[in-house]
Amino acid sequence: DPRHLSREKIDVLLAGITESVHGFPALINVPLELNSIQGLYANKLLQDQDFRIPLMKVELEHKPYSIVHIASHGEFFENSRDTYLLAWDEKLNMNHLEKFMGIGKFRREPVELLTLSACVTAAGSDRAALGLAGVAVKSGARSALATLWYINDHTSYELIKEFYGQLKDPHISNAEALRKAQLKLLHNRNFRHPGYWS
Repeated sequence: DPRHLSREKIDVLLAGITESVHGFPALINVPLELNSIQGLYANKLLQDQDFRIPLMKVELEHKPYSIVHIASHGEFFENSRDTYLLAWDEKLNMNHLEKFMGIGKFRREPVELLTLSACVTAAGSDRAALGLAGVAVKSGARSALATLWYINDHTSYELIKEFYGQLKDPHISNAEALRKAQLKLLHNRNFRHPGYWS
């Protein structure tokens, strides 16, 4: 049931990993990405040590967030048991994500947008159809924004910053906000390659 995101009261749950954890390198642009969203909307931030799976579950159980934004490392594999987004304490797998998005499924206002700012989060395969983004939508998020391939940390920040800035306009849809953000990157000569903006 596609519809415009209500701009009257947007609450955002932000979760992100900025430091090196579990053998993965630090994501130096994630703080910029999270700060750019914090400046636009009411929010709750779960960053680094606070981005733990039990804390995320509690937040989603106790407050109806309009947007859930996760910025971290992620991997998608043929076997869905190996597919995950990285939280501080462990890997946020497809089962976790499905349960978390399912919490708000029957609320009057379910999660309108789930953004997965990590590598290959929307990729699918015959064995784990639809990927993490598909699981989120299937579980009750009304829409999802995710990547299909490995992305550059800096480029992701630039795209996300522009996307959420565009999303403030109550007259445009999520898809139009994304299109405008992509066009802005495309017009930057440093980001003209489709690997950056598409």
